[in-house]
Amino acid sequence: MRAPAGITATDDTMPMGSERVEMRKRQMQIHQEAAASVLQARHGMGAAPSSASNACCFCWCCCCSCSCLTVRGEDERVQRTTYERRPEDTPNCEDSPKPTLEDARSWSMSFEKLMKSAAGRGCFRQFLRTEFSEENIVFWLACEELKKETNKSVVEEKVRQIYEDFISILSPKEVSLDSHVREVINHNMLEPTSHTFEDAQQQIYTLMQRDSYPRYMNSSAYTDLLQSLEEPPPET
Repeated sequence: MRAPAGITATDDTMPMGSERVEMRKRQMQIHQEAAASVLQARHGMGAAPSSASNACCFCWCCCCSCSCLTVRGEDERVQRTTYERRPEDTPNCEDSPKPTLEDARSWSMSFEKLMKSAAGRGCFRQFLRTEFSEENIVFWLACEELKKETNKSVVEEKVRQIYEDFISILSPKEVSLDSHVREVINHNMLEPTSHTFEDAQQQIYTLMQRDSYPRYMNSSAYTDLLQSLEEPPPET
């Protein structure tokens, strides 16, 4: 049997999973070399960029022919101290301000009310963690923070980080997006702005609203929270 293009005959003895890993390694090596050539072209006093400069490590399909935001040199990177408070640092239900009974009850009225409440987001995030889908609200929060940013360099760095954390298929925290939204993102990555992930954020918001929110409202976690708020404080 002939080996697929780009794979040597010795690969025939490897399991399919190993072949994918080896292919992914080769693709990432190509991407890194392409990024290095872009950086060299930028600092090479007019050196012509090679055709490989269109490749990047942000392509969701892991092809090497897309053209989007490339890896920047260290001199172009914005220090993380400009936004030290990462979305992962968002407090959970125990750490966020304790909601009032009225506030907690209002969450059942609409998903919007829950998401507008800091305590609501914290409790909902804790519930999503038990369902192994915490990345959805963390991604949504990251997009909210991105929208507030106006500094171009910081925006580009945040866009890059959000892509790596939640959009890349290489990330363990990849969120579930349809192909159309991914195409929009890849197009937006050509000129990253604070609204690069707007469509993706809306899709994840809708997913949480239709899927996770009803389960949270019917969960023991929400019931227990209401009961704890209804109980009178212990006498001193």
